[in-house]
Amino acid sequence: MNVLAIQQRLKALGFDPGALDGIWGRQTMAAVKRFQTAHGLHVDGIVGQATTAALNAAAVQGGPGKAVPPILEQGQVDPVWLVEARRWMGLREIVGAASNPKILEWGKAAADWFVNDDIPWCGAFVFGQFAAVLPDEKLPTNPLWARGWAVFGRGLSKPSPGAVLVFERGPNAGHVGFYVGEDKTRYRVLGGNQSNAVTETWIEKKRLLAIRWPSTVALPVPQTVVVKGGGPTSTNEA
Repeated sequence: MNVLAIQQRLKALGFDPGALDGIWGRQTMAAVKRFQTAHGLHVDGIVGQATTAALNAAAVQGGPGKAVPPILEQGQVDPVWLVEARRWMGLREIVGAASNPKILEWGKAAADWFVNDDIPWCGAFVFGQFAAVLPDEKLPTNPLWARGWAVFGRGLSKPSPGAVLVFERGPNAGHVGFYVGEDKTRYRVLGGNQSNAVTETWIEKKRLLAIRWPSTVALPVPQTVVVKGGGPTSTNEA
């Protein structure tokens, strides 16, 4: 999903999204809601396929010759929290006593006792993405507990891009991240605290505990994303 193109389209249609910065913020989400209300769409602030089609079809005011923003792509649209998560790819912990300020921000928002990025932060990362783009979504009481995400939102029988995947990690520990693809035996997961950074990694399907989806967003059409190519399989994400 091209957030900047959506912002440009909304602005041209008279629905002010705030700064045209390519970042999915609350002003952009509010502009989407106003557009959806005006066009008789389900009002959730999410640019899914129906809203994308309506944005493409809506007439831009201003007469002939007015610049029209790029037409948005049809087809599968990544959910906004996955778009937000991709912005942080490569973000790493700071070795030693210091902590990465962004990781610290996510962690402290999730729990007051989060004091440094040596504390497992996969749950803080997932929490941070939803908190940024879905302000009405009910999040886990203890989002730093990875296994606690197994009761978040609603369950899915099959994953779709952006679905929350919860994995076991030993008898009591866990890991949580976002589905971006799979092969025959593994899921491709975008998450935090993977090799001490925000990365994509492979995790065996047999470790899966739950597939979850936010309750304030319409359920997705299940979409299997087959990822070709090798790469190592993660066995311990802490």
